[in-house]
Amino acid sequence: MLTTWQTIVWQQFGAAIDTLENAINACPENVWSDRSRNPEYWYTVYHTLFFLDLYCFGTGNGFMPPKPFNLDELDPAGILPDRVYRKDELLTYLEHGRNRARAAVAALTEDSFGQRCAFERLDVTNAELLLYTMRHVQHHAAQLNLILRQTIDSAPRWVFKAKVPLR
Repeated sequence: MLTTWQTIVWQQFGAAIDTLENAINACPENVWSDRSRNPEYWYTVYHTLFFLDLYCFGTGNGFMPPKPFNLDELDPAGILPDRVYRKDELLTYLEHGRNRARAAVAALTEDSFGQRCAFERLDVTNAELLLYTMRHVQHHAAQLNLILRQTIDSAPRWVFKAKVPLR
């Protein structure tokens, strides 16, 4: 049963990540780097990827995103990065996050499935943390697609299931 559940969750979690990837690829440069937009398109992508990485890492202890990113996203003051991250940087981060999410889904066991996650403020199980994170990715991917629809009258199509299999 666990293997079936992992496959089902991954197909949908991976689809949410693929939806985000499509929104990144579809965004024209003038929308991507528009610093007057609130929220800024590129920053919404970065925020989404940062929390995908963090929550799929499973704990804040020892977590460090890959370079050139840092932990400023956790600052309660809401510190924005000092520059616009390029698409290629965030697509590389997306691949990192996809791999981390696949590993997190595949690593669930009968024992860890229902255990409380390490993020006390969330008060959810490890399994629910994966669903929470999937919803976060999908929420922001939809937000980005809405921005694309409103600015360029086009947005990527629906993704049915993950393009990359769990195993």
